[in-house]
Amino acid sequence: MSVETIRANGLFLVADPHLADLPPGQRLDGYLEQIMSKLGACLDRARDLGMVPVVLGDLFHRPRDNSNKMLVELIRLFGSRTGSDRVWALVGNHDKYQSRFTEDLTIAVLEAAGALRLMKEEGPQFILETDTGAVLVGASPDGSPLPRGYERAPDGPSAVVWLTHHNIRFPEFEDLAYAIRELPGIDWLINGHIHRPQPTVRAGQTTWANPGNITRLTFSRRSLERQPAAAIWTPGCQELESWPVPFLPFDQVFPDQDFPPQAQEAGGQSDFISGLERLAWKRTREGMGLRQFLQENLSRETPEGALIWELYEEVTLDP
Repeated sequence: MSVETIRANGLFLVADPHLADLPPGQRLDGYLEQIMSKLGACLDRARDLGMVPVVLGDLFHRPRDNSNKMLVELIRLFGSRTGSDRVWALVGNHDKYQSRFTEDLTIAVLEAAGALRLMKEEGPQFILETDTGAVLVGASPDGSPLPRGYERAPDGPSAVVWLTHHNIRFPEFEDLAYAIRELPGIDWLINGHIHRPQPTVRAGQTTWANPGNITRLTFSRRSLERQPAAAIWTPGCQELESWPVPFLPFDQVFPDQDFPPQAQEAGGQSDFISGLERLAWKRTREGMGLRQFLQENLSRETPEGALIWELYEEVTLDP
């Protein structure tokens, strides 16, 4: 597969902005302007550093019916950037409607307008040419499987970085579907989707990272204590470098009220329930849609997961 080569110093990673005209959850007015400002700051910083800007999925909070005003502003923001400065975006679950990618999605409009390069199919995306050698950047968008590894040719890249948008068992999310393990031939797997930053985990050759998103969506103590940040990957690094994005104080973006008990962050169990709700909108034959959803979101290794899988197989007669 032939992919383009981009000369740059590294990757500037922006996870899950969740752009929306109307403030999601308990966010106050001014949400769209605030997130657009964060995106602009991230792109400016990527340009200053000579890095390729990459959105790790969920550019949008709602996949369709976003305002023309938002689209025009994004086309202006993204479309003015070329070469290594051009924006790449991984397709996340919020970027799709009923788990499908179609041409009426807002993110598809941006792609058709030439405002960004969309990573919508799994596999190699581009070659990053750096001072220390060529780096293959691959991706697995939402709904595609994680790679088992990558077979490099003798004259292939000096490193392989794979970008994902999945429920991965990082230390604070051990009941999620995808286990962390070595992926032969892949040096880094960098994940979006899980909004809460996670410790870097090394499994043999492969370093797994989840930098966390730039947008506070959940009204909780964790959001109060967290500093939204983008992340920087450079060849040879042992950890992603965090770049705090400009953000307003918590009490200026969330209401002045008590926290609910046991509030959960996006990217945890609340995503599982939301996914089931989305799945209920779409009836599929013989439960195959449900099977795919469970495979991607629920481990058989937990007592709860084993029980749900047992119930699924009993109801659908699908061993």
